[in-house]
Amino acid sequence: MSQNLPIFSVLDELAEQLKKTKRAVLTAPPGAGKSTAVPINLINDPAFSKGKVIMLEPRRIAVKQVAARMAQTLNEPIGKTVGYRIRGETKCSELTKIEVVTDGILIRMIQADQELKDVSTIIFDEFHERSLNADLGLAFCLETANVLRSDLKILVMSATLEVNAVSKLMQNAPIIKCQGKSFSVTPHWQKLPQTQEEIIPKAISEVILKVIKTKTGSILVFLPGEAEIIKVAASLKGQVPTDCRIFPLYGRLDFKDQQNAIKPLSDGRKIVLATNVAETSLTIEGIDHVIDSGLSKRSIYDSSSGMARLVTQKISKSEADQRMGRAGRLAPGNCYKLWSKSQDGSFPEFSPAEIEKSDLTPFVLELALWGGNVDDLALLTKPNKNAISEAHKVLQMLEAIDEKLQITKQGRSLSKIPLHPRLSKIILSGAQDAPLLASILSDADPLEHSRNTDINLRLDAVKKIQREKSNQSGSIKLPIAKRILKEASRLSKYKVNKSNYTVGQLVALAYPDRIGKRRDGQIPRYILSNGKGAVLAENDPLRSEPFIVACSLDG
Repeated sequence: MSQNLPIFSVLDELAEQLKKTKRAVLTAPPGAGKSTAVPINLINDPAFSKGKVIMLEPRRIAVKQVAARMAQTLNEPIGKTVGYRIRGETKCSELTKIEVVTDGILIRMIQADQELKDVSTIIFDEFHERSLNADLGLAFCLETANVLRSDLKILVMSATLEVNAVSKLMQNAPIIKCQGKSFSVTPHWQKLPQTQEEIIPKAISEVILKVIKTKTGSILVFLPGEAEIIKVAASLKGQVPTDCRIFPLYGRLDFKDQQNAIKPLSDGRKIVLATNVAETSLTIEGIDHVIDSGLSKRSIYDSSSGMARLVTQKISKSEADQRMGRAGRLAPGNCYKLWSKSQDGSFPEFSPAEIEKSDLTPFVLELALWGGNVDDLALLTKPNKNAISEAHKVLQMLEAIDEKLQITKQGRSLSKIPLHPRLSKIILSGAQDAPLLASILSDADPLEHSRNTDINLRLDAVKKIQREKSNQSGSIKLPIAKRILKEASRLSKYKVNKSNYTVGQLVALAYPDRIGKRRDGQIPRYILSNGKGAVLAENDPLRSEPFIVACSLDG
């Protein structure tokens, strides 16, 4: 690791502050080297040698890459001094001193051992992303430090963060600022035609082709989601020069394909079409130019309907800065912003935290297991009381908490399964199809261009892939089906009982508040058990069914 990285100028100060106050906030620009250098520096200090250094990364792909980068710096294999843990995969040993984990893994660790006996330091990297589990994990760690472990050291790191608010939350923890030395990035503004925040793949492709023709070097393109990546890739097919290769990069992509997008090419240029997974933590080699759509897809939960919707929204100024910074890592670069310069002022300073826009049912279940009260938690953003109340109702329906809001035996069992409590209820039913059904409901639709609402069609399609190992009909999204099967296999270990529940009964177990009874009339309208209404398409095969269960609604 180069000693010239900006982070080396503050490492000694950071270690001293952690020894002195046990808490600190570090802000450093993209490319400063904080994710790699800070943990390694700490384990080389005797004051931090009494336990492991645990570092959180916001995504599984970042966990693996950061761990690999640290291991490479030490000239060791992963699993020796540096290891990692993600859902379903662990590479650690008795020699491991640094563990890189996802925020969900930390929640499981601290719920199993509230003292965190074998841990000296917890590092929250890229905390500005404000995931629900990161907020909850920090609150739990602060409570552990205050009540059980006065020696536990807690460090929050970010490139863009409201540092004063975080410092106050951590009892006025010292703020250490690292000044960056990144290369200059020249911004270019170009407004594209859009309809209701939806990008036009052809217009994006034209910008990409223009940059390819007028500039040298590789390109990173930020798009809202997986669907847009697929459309833009299809639009570019056959139009890029032979020395250019196109790589998708999104969260649900197979890990090997993610690695292909990240690692450098031996020759030629690459065009990486990415979601916001490429904003932070990940080092994508050789990027000279960034093209930013200015959009991101977010899951927005409506507590009044009990449904979440995937919405395309403008990014924040901090996200735009993160994206632009991807182009100035190794040399001067360019950032093509696909909006007008006058629109810069309309971008919010920061994106809303996940706690403000998510279904809080998993959050409230973890809190019930912890044995605490939401009002007593050290949270940077307090959750909406209506959302908490709705979560209590759902958990009581699932028999996860009692009338006094205390966790039940069933609730403890649900909390052990890494799924939404509704889907965990399906797993605990013990039915043969339970793992596969839960996996389908937690992933994207495996059917191509299907408006049919019948979940049985999805089950049959994925089972067919399992039997035949191919997709001759072309009606199934093969990567999604394979991912579903892999997850179902992993979930099967949680199935303890045996039962003969039908698919409809399983879905009703998970969504008792969304059982629908058909109203009279020609139009397939349904009244749900929660008092809401639902309508099926008039050509839907289930349109004549007297009862349905609505796992999700369009609006």
